[in-house]
Amino acid sequence: MVCGDETRGNVVRILSLPAPPRTTDTWVDHLYTCTYALPAGPLVLSVKETADPAAARAYFDRLQLNSGAAHPIEGMADLGLAASETADGSVVFVKDSFVLHVDAAALPETVGPHDVSRTAFAYQVATAVLACWSE
Repeated sequence: MVCGDETRGNVVRILSLPAPPRTTDTWVDHLYTCTYALPAGPLVLSVKETADPAAARAYFDRLQLNSGAAHPIEGMADLGLAASETADGSVVFVKDSFVLHVDAAALPETVGPHDVSRTAFAYQVATAVLACWSE
């Protein structure tokens, strides 16, 4: 899904790109990674598939610990989602036994025609993916 047409279309729309970006994907140790080759730099989306929600939460906690600068995204816990973001352009969400990580850290501080922060862009992409997961 993170490398699928719907997500690719959302990236094109958000950034007002003239054409869909090239993507590459990998599947290693239950981690699916899709890298979008954007004109400004790579955008990396990954989904970790775990055995159960507790394992997903443990993976999420390790990602937060390793980033050193992650903080909770306000209001997400009220929706039943563990979520964090970093100032350098990374957002992470837990849903059921999956962990979605959108990493825009390699992009400039602002992106797109409306000059949104790379973290806000990562959040937009993540919420579009999450919306598909609940359908």
